[in-house]
Amino acid sequence: MTILVTGGAGYIGSHTCKALSKAGFIPVVYDNLSTGHAYAIKWGPFVQGDISDSARLSEAIVAFKPKAVIHFAGSALVIESIQHPSKYYNNNLAGTLTLLETMRSHHLHNLIFSSTCATYGHPQFNPITEEHPQNPVSPYGRTKWMVEQMMNDFGAAYGFKTIFLRYFNAAGADLETQIGENHTPETHIIPSIIQTALGLKEEIVIYGTDFPTRDGSAIRDYIHVQDLANAHVLALQHLLEKQTSMAINLGTGRGTSVLEIVDAVQKFCGKSVPVRLEGRRSGEPSTLAADNHKARELLGWQPTHSELPIVIESAWKWHQLLKGSAAILKGAGARLERV
Repeated sequence: MTILVTGGAGYIGSHTCKALSKAGFIPVVYDNLSTGHAYAIKWGPFVQGDISDSARLSEAIVAFKPKAVIHFAGSALVIESIQHPSKYYNNNLAGTLTLLETMRSHHLHNLIFSSTCATYGHPQFNPITEEHPQNPVSPYGRTKWMVEQMMNDFGAAYGFKTIFLRYFNAAGADLETQIGENHTPETHIIPSIIQTALGLKEEIVIYGTDFPTRDGSAIRDYIHVQDLANAHVLALQHLLEKQTSMAINLGTGRGTSVLEIVDAVQKFCGKSVPVRLEGRRSGEPSTLAADNHKARELLGWQPTHSELPIVIESAWKWHQLLKGSAAILKGAGARLERV
């Protein structure tokens, strides 16, 4: 069974393609490679294109006849979205509308959407359930929330069936070190510490040490990317079998502070790294943690790789490889399908 994966050359998308392949699906990566990487396309055909290009999307759908779409493509940096909201409304909202219209024209109505806990905004309680009010505080979160509403409307009017997967903090790398996180610039805390320890960055910056938390730094729910990928496969299987739409949180239910992450990574690699403390960034809540009962009960999902030592070790191995093999990784991997 063929699945179209928009943004499948990116961090979570590529891990999901590997998990799909292991589960017997054929993932067709549709990506413009603006932030994704050709070397990460290893488990199915590749169509280079943008989600705003309806004609190219139609070519891919006609050629591969997917049974569903898993939609990762979009911009995903909170601070950048505040500085450049136009980019986010164009990429995340307008681009997704084009994708939905193109899917509708081909009678393709099954969809898994890469959403985010940022749609909740400042939490009224923790852990956060799927019923928590959605009040996003950044253009990134608002565009994801708007896309959810758009997909709900397409469901009511045109019969779309959609599962929104609201991630908390993705971390770690493929357990076989085939793929991993590789952003420019890198803004996530674990790879930033590792890159500093490897001599690739001068320092790490911690934003906010006066939050009402146990050590003053922000608390987040870190989930291994492999667990996220496995959840996408289970959600897809559930959607194809049950044909029901819903929202599902993906997190561990545990919170770890930024300073605890810094300490854990430094202990793992045996190095101290320079740290610069800055004030809080706009819109940053003090604590985010997921209530994941719905994923466990409906999908049979378990976060089996998200213990912090596994997350850190897998990320460390990947970034060591990335440092030593940059030229090889840059050019490796992709199978480009011309359709």
